[in-house]
Amino acid sequence: MDISNLLGAVHGAAAQGILWGIMTLGVYITFRVLDFADLTVDGSFATGGAISAILTAKGMDPFLSLLVALLGGMCCGFLTGFLNTKMKIPGILAGILTMTALYSINLHIMGEKANIPLLGVDTVDMKVEAMLPGVSKYNCELLLGGIIAAIVIALMYWFFGTEIGCSIRATGNNPYMVRSLGVNTDTMTILALVLSNGLVGLSGALVAQVQGFGDVSMGIGTIVIGLASVIIGEVLLGHHLSFIARLIAMLGGSVVYRIIIALVLFMGLKSQDMKLLSSIVVALALFFPILKKNVQAWSARRKEKLPPPLVPDRAIEDSIDDSDKDPDEIDPKE
Repeated sequence: MDISNLLGAVHGAAAQGILWGIMTLGVYITFRVLDFADLTVDGSFATGGAISAILTAKGMDPFLSLLVALLGGMCCGFLTGFLNTKMKIPGILAGILTMTALYSINLHIMGEKANIPLLGVDTVDMKVEAMLPGVSKYNCELLLGGIIAAIVIALMYWFFGTEIGCSIRATGNNPYMVRSLGVNTDTMTILALVLSNGLVGLSGALVAQVQGFGDVSMGIGTIVIGLASVIIGEVLLGHHLSFIARLIAMLGGSVVYRIIIALVLFMGLKSQDMKLLSSIVVALALFFPILKKNVQAWSARRKEKLPPPLVPDRAIEDSIDDSDKDPDEIDPKE
């Protein structure tokens, strides 16, 4: 095994993990903050990539195309929120309907093409490399993704500390209580879905720019990757953290997930087995907290079943002590 090649694979995986980590932050909003099972992610990720790829190919500045992709992802989230809150379609089904519709919409965005190559076009990573000529490609990707992720985390931390952001968090925690306080939970749900899928679209745009093409099927399995990254981040750093620490943990979970995939592929796993591996990682990551609780409960029950320690009676102790004495030495008053 060539160590230099292994380190290169890990380096590239870390760079990819930062870019995908922005998508993980979006999944975290719906999965943990709002407590909403949103499957729109598979479609909105590809939508962001499609919008950024087609606009960049037509000559738009790649950084500006990221903002348009962000808006496109927000529209996807709004559609899911509208189906769920206004048409009263269950959340998971609303996400499936939007995801299915987005496949056709993405094809129309890409001009009826399933793939848009970005050959001979300046992408965001190429622009960063041009600004930093002495820095390697992976380091430029790390720098680009790190700066954007830091901005996103800072804005999320600020927003969820505002009145509207706290209302969204409260809606995910206890919607009945929030309604009793006069908050419109439908509006909060739509807003959270808009923000979540906006970040997912932005991540899809970044991934399309860095990999050099946008593909209509690039979003397949994205929700699984996002959930795996969220769970890994929570397992590694725990639940009992401040909000900003949890956001950073989501980014770390994405990087760890990508490194795991890179290591497994480096050891010889075929690329067609990646989806299977992703599912296994998610299943194990979801099962780990439950296993931990079961072990703790079993340990507590075992302690309860243990017999109490034997405390000898004082009179018996005295008689035992007296029996050890010589009969002539025993005081008759005792």
